[in-house]
Amino acid sequence: MAALRKRGLVVQGFKVGPDYIDPTFHRAVTGRPARNLDPWMVPEAAVRECFLRGCEGADVAVIEGVMGLYDGKDPRSDEGSTAHVARLLEAPVILVTGVHSMARSAAAVVLGFQKLDPRVRIAGVVANRVGSAGHGEIIRTAVERECGIPVFGTLPRREDVRMPERHLGLVPAVERGELEDLFDRLAALTEEWIDVSALLKAAREAPPLGEPVPVLFAGPKSPARVRIAVAWDSAFHFYYAENLELLEHRGAELVRFSPLAGEEVPEGSDGLYIGGGFPEEFAPVLAERRAVIEGIRRLHASGMPIYAECGGLMYLSRGIETADGRFYPMVGLVPAVVRMQRELAALGYREARAARDHLLLAEGETARGHEFHYSRLAEIEEPYPWAYRLTGRRGSAPEGFARGMLLASYTHLHFGSRPAMVDRWLAACAAFRERRQGRSDPV
Repeated sequence: MAALRKRGLVVQGFKVGPDYIDPTFHRAVTGRPARNLDPWMVPEAAVRECFLRGCEGADVAVIEGVMGLYDGKDPRSDEGSTAHVARLLEAPVILVTGVHSMARSAAAVVLGFQKLDPRVRIAGVVANRVGSAGHGEIIRTAVERECGIPVFGTLPRREDVRMPERHLGLVPAVERGELEDLFDRLAALTEEWIDVSALLKAAREAPPLGEPVPVLFAGPKSPARVRIAVAWDSAFHFYYAENLELLEHRGAELVRFSPLAGEEVPEGSDGLYIGGGFPEEFAPVLAERRAVIEGIRRLHASGMPIYAECGGLMYLSRGIETADGRFYPMVGLVPAVVRMQRELAALGYREARAARDHLLLAEGETARGHEFHYSRLAEIEEPYPWAYRLTGRRGSAPEGFARGMLLASYTHLHFGSRPAMVDRWLAACAAFRERRQGRSDPV
């Protein structure tokens, strides 16, 4: 992406699956918001729609895969995998293959990927971590002879060029510009070792997809009838782009504000959306912003609909205990403490079934999302009104908090998995607006 951008192209980045961290890299490199493509979360037609909407105004799209080419939700199929998305978009695949300590065997690896599903068009290979130029030529000769596809280039092993460990704390470093030098070095290596012009030629050979068929964004855009405040800063900015756009399409005006900067919920708001992120990285500052905390408490007491995901749940808890044992009080609307840990607490797709009627779902209704967090709830006050019964790879468990107009959960729901959630939330915001205007007092 960085190499293409340096050639003067407008580059649109996409990420297969529910990841939020890689799109942060994409946005930093391309200057455009990155988008997720996930056929497990949303219908297949909606994946095409999201792709074509995201490509508007771009010269080239680069879709980063997830795990291996065929790795998806289930080992028995490729549902939700990079291969699944490639088939839906008829996109050529560039197979990046690690070839450390490998010679002709690299051809066997590539051939296996070709044979597993011939419907997936592997246009070529990039051999990663080659030991030398000679090693790269051995790989090229074997792959091109046995597999019949080009090796677009090789990338040498370089101890001075390493991606940092992939953790949420990476994102602030990206935003502070600390990885700009790495991006520049990667772009230079790409131009030196990979035939970028050949990659662009492969992209141009992808068949046209035509106009997007409206699935999630069917019908004309509704005029704004409610105003929703969206927390947006270095502590809170993990949102599916389509979640925000669906809110706008169906009648919400979105107004961003920064709790981290001490900005209170904008006056005249009818709802509050606090997305994911990593408030633990900024817990001391967030705890000091007492005016923001007290303002959110007042809004909750007044009946404002509030929806919080992951980092938002952490912020609305009684407090965050960091991995080094320090405690920072937070908003206190969710009667539990968030305890950080050094190992991953949860990762994966989730199907959420509402345990009771709440802000987004009626009891028994389902939606899809994912979890990714390094913390757990502790010191939970009973009775605790769980929001969902989650099912995932490891079975079923209660999750989330739902009471009145407050819904908070570790699960990042994709509104495209059940767009009626948006209408239900906007209706609650509209009802709050009517009550507020009836009281004639600004909130």
